[in-house]
Amino acid sequence: MIYSMTAFARKELKAEWGTAVWEIRSVNQRFLETYFRLPEQFRSLEPVLRERFKKRLQRGKVECALRFSANEAAVGQIQLNESLAKQLLHAADWVQSHGQSTGVNPVDILRWPGVVAAEEADMDSIQADIMKCFDDTLSDFIQARASEGESLKRLIEERLDAITVEVAKVQTHMPSVLTWQRERLQQRFEEANIELEPGRLEQEMIMLAQKVDVAEELDRLNTHVSETQKILKKGGAVGRRLDFMMQEFNRESNTLGSKSINTDITQSAVELKVLIEQMREQIQNIE
Repeated sequence: MIYSMTAFARKELKAEWGTAVWEIRSVNQRFLETYFRLPEQFRSLEPVLRERFKKRLQRGKVECALRFSANEAAVGQIQLNESLAKQLLHAADWVQSHGQSTGVNPVDILRWPGVVAAEEADMDSIQADIMKCFDDTLSDFIQARASEGESLKRLIEERLDAITVEVAKVQTHMPSVLTWQRERLQQRFEEANIELEPGRLEQEMIMLAQKVDVAEELDRLNTHVSETQKILKKGGAVGRRLDFMMQEFNRESNTLGSKSINTDITQSAVELKVLIEQMREQIQNIE
């Protein structure tokens, strides 16, 4: 499977404790870089999240954000410290028994620090739910990368087929190009009134044929097409290997263009450059 480095995934989780929303997005990057935007109470999750990204991704600039909204209606039960409340009431009675009016209000007793406490939310349980939602979001994110990767793969394969067609065109044109060049060379000798020694024309043609021979370049282009198809079939994190193959394609197409002595071959060389550049642009997004 081929994976794109450009993708986006979003998932929302609603529970009794509130709502959490994960968003993961990425763009192309030479290496794996992860950035997080997390609420303060979930900062401790960052190392865990970073490790999970490392296990499943190879390259890309990844931004991960969590939005959390607590459910105010889901406040825990009130817990009353009866022992402390009784001590406060006893102390108030003692003060009043010694002639001092305390005017103690029951609400004042409840406000005393430590008398009443609200049950804290179970953060471990909340974090477990949120991490489960993150794993689901990450799976959707990777699936989005795979879907985009398949589209890129098809585009590259189409251009590989087009390169094969151009190579075949050049191979077909070469015999007629050499014949045309032979006739042109002979015509120039005749126009210059140069009497050719026996075998001179053949020697000139051999030298010319060696200079314009592109059989090796065409063979290499076909080999590069086959190798690139194998890489695409193998899948995985192959972006760097594909980028290297584009350099090899460019080298052969440049040599082909420099040896061209015919407009048809020149057009094929230009078309090859266009196809290779189109592939290179797509490969920049492959993991």
